[in-house]
Amino acid sequence: MTLIKRSDINFPSIPSFIDNLFSRDWMDWSNLNFSSTNTTLPAVNIRESDNEYELEVAAPGMKKDSFRINLDKDQLTISSEWEEEKKKDEEDYTRREFSYQSFQRSFTIPENVVDGEKINAKYKDGILSIKLPKREEAKPKPAREIKIN
Repeated sequence: MTLIKRSDINFPSIPSFIDNLFSRDWMDWSNLNFSSTNTTLPAVNIRESDNEYELEVAAPGMKKDSFRINLDKDQLTISSEWEEEKKKDEEDYTRREFSYQSFQRSFTIPENVVDGEKINAKYKDGILSIKLPKREEAKPKPAREIKIN
C-alpha cells in the first residue's frame, strides 16, 4: 500500500493537519518543539504567598545578561536573546555550528496588587526567579473582632 499526500480535500483545516501528519519525522526527537516558530518556551512556575508572587523560569544554559524584564502598566514581559558560535580557526572547515535562542513570555499582573518599584530578580542554577511584592493594601488582613458599644 502506498500513501499519497493529498491536498484537495474540501475542509479547510484537514489539509494542513494531514500535510503535517505525513511530512513530520515522528522519530526525530531533536525537533520536538511546542511553538510554530521552531523555538521552545521555558516552563514557568508561579507561586503566591500572602506577601508576594514569585515566578520561576526554567532557562538552563542562558546567561544572566541575556534576560530582559519589563513592566508596562499591568504587563510583565520576560525575554531573552542569546547567540553562540562554535568555530575553529581553520579556514577550510568541514563543519561550523552556531545557535541563536530567544523567547518572550508575558504575564498580566492583577491591577493595583503588585508594587512595581520593588520587583527584583535573580538568576541561579538555570532558574530565573522574579519576586513581585504585593502592595500593603492588597495583602490579606487578619480577622479581627469588632467590639459592640
